[in-house]
Amino acid sequence: MAEITAAAVKELRERSGAGMMDCKKALAENNGDLEAAVDWLRTKGLAAAAKKSSRTAAEGLVGVAVAGTKGVAVEVNSQTDFVAKNEIFQGFVREVTALALETGDDINTLKGTRMPQGGTVEDVLTSNISTIGENQVLRRARRIEVSKGAVVPYVHNAAAPGLGKIGVLVALESDAGVDVLEPLGKQIAMHVAAAFPLALDENGLDQDVLERERQIATEKASESGKPADIIAKMVEGSVKKFAKENALLSQPIVMDGKTPVADVVAKAAKDAGTTIVLKDYVRFQLGEGIEKEESDFAAEVAATAGLNKN
Repeated sequence: MAEITAAAVKELRERSGAGMMDCKKALAENNGDLEAAVDWLRTKGLAAAAKKSSRTAAEGLVGVAVAGTKGVAVEVNSQTDFVAKNEIFQGFVREVTALALETGDDINTLKGTRMPQGGTVEDVLTSNISTIGENQVLRRARRIEVSKGAVVPYVHNAAAPGLGKIGVLVALESDAGVDVLEPLGKQIAMHVAAAFPLALDENGLDQDVLERERQIATEKASESGKPADIIAKMVEGSVKKFAKENALLSQPIVMDGKTPVADVVAKAAKDAGTTIVLKDYVRFQLGEGIEKEESDFAAEVAATAGLNKN
């Protein structure tokens, strides 16, 4: 058997776009012959899958799953919304979400985890790309847990149980029973889905975000022509207002538009006769932060049919 060098694997990856382990296997199966390895990858559909990986994937599904005091949210993207309705794709997202609940939210570890039907998550994802015919990406995952209490899930625009466009988890630490924590958590989760908080509390807000807000407020206040000390107070007031409006605990809950989430939790704790702490939350919105490609669908169809659009 020919020696499979790192350089050969690298060259094959660049030629085919396939994954490192697939390239190594292709070279091993073909005694180090690069051209034969390319054909082998194409035959297996792996090179084709890699070619599709250059296409923007901003659709897909968010999956959520909980088990007692822990929960996880996972986002898997696809190129089109049609794939989100595909049973193969939905099954994959559901299985990967269940695995993340046990394995954790490190994407590289998750990709290497074995699926129930055999093969790693990355292997099955690559196979699905070839089968379904468009790019798919395991984008992110986040798991949260509490020492006691409950993690409550909520899915907005659900495509199937536990799958949708927006997935939310709310972690409540308490000795209170599920009869108290479940409805409270659901109420807060629905608020999170609608209000899009940037952090649990004001101390958790990204300092870069606050600094950017401070710069904007400074520019606006400077146009007022007021003295420097007044401008400084205006700027700080604007930043504090921004922080209050974007921290979950200080946001007015959407159900009545006036009661801060912290007060909603405090009232539930008082009624239950025990402490309830909102420890953490997760909000995954499908495609958030991904710049979608603009395309001419008619032109794509014409190109596929071999027609010229004049």
